[in-house]
Amino acid sequence: MPPKNKQTQSLEETLWEAATALRSSMDAAEYKHVVLGLIFLKYVSDTFMVRHDELVRLVNDESSDYFMPNEAAKLSILEDRDEYTAEGVFWIPEGHRWADLKRAAKQADIGGRIDKAMEAIERENPSLKGVLPKTFSRQELTPEMLGGLIDVFSRNDLTAEEHKDLDVLGRVYEYFLGKFAGGEGKRGGQYYTPRSVVQLLVEMLQPYHGRVYDPACGSGGMFVQADKFVRAHGGTHADISVYGQESVPTTWRLAKMNLALRGIEANLGPEWGDSFHADKHPDLRADFVIANPPFNDDNWKGEKLRQDRRWQYGVPPVQNANFAWIQHMMHHLAPTGTMATVLANGSLSGMQNGEGDIRKALVDGDVVECIVSLPPQLFFGTQIPVCIWFLTKNKKGIPNGSKTRKRERETLFIDARQVGFMESRTRRAFDEADLNRIADAYHAWRGSQTSNGEPYKNIPGFCYSATTEEISKHGYILTPGRYVGAEDGEQDGEPLDRKIVRLASALRAGFEKRQESQERVLSLLDSLGSAHD
Repeated sequence: MPPKNKQTQSLEETLWEAATALRSSMDAAEYKHVVLGLIFLKYVSDTFMVRHDELVRLVNDESSDYFMPNEAAKLSILEDRDEYTAEGVFWIPEGHRWADLKRAAKQADIGGRIDKAMEAIERENPSLKGVLPKTFSRQELTPEMLGGLIDVFSRNDLTAEEHKDLDVLGRVYEYFLGKFAGGEGKRGGQYYTPRSVVQLLVEMLQPYHGRVYDPACGSGGMFVQADKFVRAHGGTHADISVYGQESVPTTWRLAKMNLALRGIEANLGPEWGDSFHADKHPDLRADFVIANPPFNDDNWKGEKLRQDRRWQYGVPPVQNANFAWIQHMMHHLAPTGTMATVLANGSLSGMQNGEGDIRKALVDGDVVECIVSLPPQLFFGTQIPVCIWFLTKNKKGIPNGSKTRKRERETLFIDARQVGFMESRTRRAFDEADLNRIADAYHAWRGSQTSNGEPYKNIPGFCYSATTEEISKHGYILTPGRYVGAEDGEQDGEPLDRKIVRLASALRAGFEKRQESQERVLSLLDSLGSAHD
């Protein structure tokens, strides 16, 4: 895909360039909290003003139940906290709204004013307690930088137009998260999963309704995409219940803001915490589990959990958390639920420290539904080959007349290593056709509706439905390339034994011709040397 020129530059790109120009020498990892905090402040203030303006109209409308005959009565409605919170709008105290900060943007104490606004908003809205950044008074955050950012985010095209359908600031927040993550490399990958991967996971899981859980939720991108999916198919925020957990405090705060920006009510626990050692949702049984946990984590302190009840398929090695993550998610999966997790490719074939035994137990337990090999260069800061595991406790299919096929003792393998395009010199992505190609294979195999309406069939080089017996013959190694084979080549009808003889003869002739050429060149060089003696 060609890069965008200046004439087609998006709003997000324009804002990013403006915000980056103000960063100066500040570290990007620190700057992101400044910028994202201000975007969030702009969002809550805008949605507050949308409701405020709606109330202004109602108190002046004689046909409305809100109509008030005098200014004092009108003001009592406009400043009634319950009139906002009852509509899911955060209450923003007077003096701490975006318009107040905009008026003071050029003042020397603007950093302190922003901190006070953040403190006031947290105090008035318990769900935001401990979430918002309050470090804008730092010396390195100059009034020029902060005032400039306030001006950048005060553009007319960033103003809320319709409560809860305000996607523009949510898109900006998500875009900035991705740009900051890209700049931080491997550190960025700890809180942000590339959009292509998130879209693929959600398109394959199809979480139309139910409980959605991510035990390593980062900045909440899986939930945002799941919510987009639901609404794109005619649903609402209320169709899914969101549960998550994140171990890094600053990332947990980013997730809370990200979800609030989208109007998504989420239970991320009362605070951050490690899913293995401080499970915030011990009794949850989710309909969908979706996650991108840390790759090959060797510091998960597994030695403290040797007897944990979650290890139904074998005790995971302390040297690698891959199979601890799988079993933690399976533990939280409802009887008819489906889970998807991104893991390093080593999880497909590794035999060290009992990994092979756990993988065998998962296959023999008939819970491994689908394995997808992903192409390289999808993730920030790592070249580790990765895959997606889909697992379910219900291969028998969903009852009550669903078209979903029974796939007991079968597993689908998809080799998508060649799928996608290079959106930049170093980054690969999926377009809609790529996403549909992979997701359709999975949905057709399950008997679900697909975008092309085609039934499932094995496609050499791309997908193959293997029986458990076949997998056992491969030593329970789950690398898709072992099963899908090679793409069908053009058949020329020549018998293999004749083709081998013909090609061998052509190869020998080539070697002989090369030797003759070498001898001719050496002879010419010798003659040139003699001529100069």
